[in-house]
Amino acid sequence: MTRKERMDLIENIQNVRGSKVVVYITGDRPNLVTQIGTDIFPFLHQHLASGGADKIDLFLYSLGGDTMAGYALVNLFREFCNEFNVIIPFRALSCATLIALGANEVVMTKTGQLSPIDPSLSEHPLAPVVELPNRPRAVVPINVEDVNAFLDLAKEEFKLNDEQSMLSVFDKLSSKIDPIVLGAVQRSRQQIAFLATKLMEYHTKDEQVIEKCVRIVTRERFSHSYIISKTEAEQTLKLNVIEPTGPLNASIMMLNGLYREMLKLDVPYFQTNDQSDPDWDVANLNLGILESMKLTHVCRPVINQNRQVIAGRWLEDLEL
Repeated sequence: MTRKERMDLIENIQNVRGSKVVVYITGDRPNLVTQIGTDIFPFLHQHLASGGADKIDLFLYSLGGDTMAGYALVNLFREFCNEFNVIIPFRALSCATLIALGANEVVMTKTGQLSPIDPSLSEHPLAPVVELPNRPRAVVPINVEDVNAFLDLAKEEFKLNDEQSMLSVFDKLSSKIDPIVLGAVQRSRQQIAFLATKLMEYHTKDEQVIEKCVRIVTRERFSHSYIISKTEAEQTLKLNVIEPTGPLNASIMMLNGLYREMLKLDVPYFQTNDQSDPDWDVANLNLGILESMKLTHVCRPVINQNRQVIAGRWLEDLEL
């Protein structure tokens, strides 16, 4: 698999779509997952500034990431074009779904997937931690909707609707989760709804469609792991979904397959001391890719002295 093969497919998509294509993939390889983040922005700017286009298509594959980064990413793209679209060959979950809401149209294959965008708090300094034998202390992510589901459980299932009962419920909750973290959870919930609403205004001017779509993706699908299919995105969320057909669909799926091969997305990663194992030299693994016709950037691991991955860094590599 060579860069020329990928460029030929990107060129095919551009010719059919009449657009400039930028590829952004954060890998979901088991035990080596990367996320959408602001660290990509300086490199993304290079891709966008390397050649103007009235219409830009973002070829997107990701399990999600920083919601503010997703919001800012859409706005960055729109600084360089009049029409911004998202191509979804397979997974575009959580923050990637948020990005799709800010597109003029969503080019979504039959295997394309969106998801709810309810965030989790995992980096708050007062977040609860768990300690297990022979393992480092780990921060417990607090899912926004889990907190609200606990309160709904008390009110709806156990009928604890009077003030004193709800005070007891809140006392129990705040004994497990610091009240400041609970406040951050509520603020996070309000923020994600605000961001989704603002981005949907690029997608449609119909306020009822916007309100319903935001309500569904932020509150009404109950599980962060719920999968929204192409049909549901089109018929229930009322997104402007375009299903690719013929040569366009073939090029999209073939390109997706090449990136899956490059990032080894179907092969779980396990740290190894066997120098004959292709994953032994972990610093040369590809964790993600940002690519267009003139540039290629890859995310490579930053490792500690034990060869454990502790971060990722983006760098230019035109030899892939």
